[in-house]
Amino acid sequence: MKILVADDELAIRSLVAELLEDEGHVVTLAEDGEDALKKYREERHEIVFSDIRMPKMTGIELLEKIKKMGELTQFIIMTSHASVDNSIAALKKGAFDYILKPFEDLDVVVDAANRAIVDLLAIREQQYLLNTLGRQNEELGTLNKKFRELAIRDGLTGLFNHRHGEDRLADEVDRARKFNRELSLLFIDLDYFKFYNDSHGHQAGDEVLQSLGKLMSGAARDSDTVARWGGEEFIIIAPETDEQQACQLAESIRKKVAEFAFLHADQQPLGHVSLSVGVATLSDGIENAEELLGLADKAVYKAKEFGRNRTVFCRSENEMEDVLPDE
Repeated sequence: MKILVADDELAIRSLVAELLEDEGHVVTLAEDGEDALKKYREERHEIVFSDIRMPKMTGIELLEKIKKMGELTQFIIMTSHASVDNSIAALKKGAFDYILKPFEDLDVVVDAANRAIVDLLAIREQQYLLNTLGRQNEELGTLNKKFRELAIRDGLTGLFNHRHGEDRLADEVDRARKFNRELSLLFIDLDYFKFYNDSHGHQAGDEVLQSLGKLMSGAARDSDTVARWGGEEFIIIAPETDEQQACQLAESIRKKVAEFAFLHADQQPLGHVSLSVGVATLSDGIENAEELLGLADKAVYKAKEFGRNRTVFCRSENEMEDVLPDE
């Protein structure tokens, strides 16, 4: 251990240094408080032995300054019987211990140092354990976050999975009802996907689904939820979105997909990869998420009946509207 000994009496500081050096410690001597503080600033010491009464700076003043620089430094006061009250005051300010001089038994110096070392090592061990526990808790929190994220993500596309999409839709319907806000739902089906898989293999089909997921995520807003509903079906939950805005979003995605250079796209029945999109907006006649989803699903089937590669808006089971492209 590195130990600093401060005492204005040469005989005392030399004796203490000799006792501590015999125990294998590296000892630095200081002739007063200012000298001790200067040497402590130059090199931090784990333990400080200091007389309580010294010229230029008292032991208590030195204690306060050192504790500000090194909170874990073990500070041991050396005092006469007449200064015991001051020593107790030093303990209240953070001193580890005090010993009386003149020393009746020289072992008192080494014993004080050993107690300080045991305490210091215990504090370091505690800090190490706390830091280790903190890192482990942080790592565990990161892992839990990853696991939670994996639990709600589709493994192939990276989009939210069916279960999370279902939960989000129910939550958004409840929120829109409670606060009287707009809410729309897009139900998206990839046209002729079985034909693509049969013609080019499932690996090529998976790559199409992955690219489609990226296209939809890129086109959707931060507030939207894009989920893979199953197979080649997807939904986009669009809060604060009315009928017109939802149809514009659907058409934007449909056009991006139609224009994207998918592998083998020109061999599809329509000459490119395409989507059929059904759109429904929450209205007074819709009671829950299942009904909203049902309307969007019916709109998808109607889009397929109309020839695919189009968007259909569904106001009710008997009221469907083909959303004509702008071009």
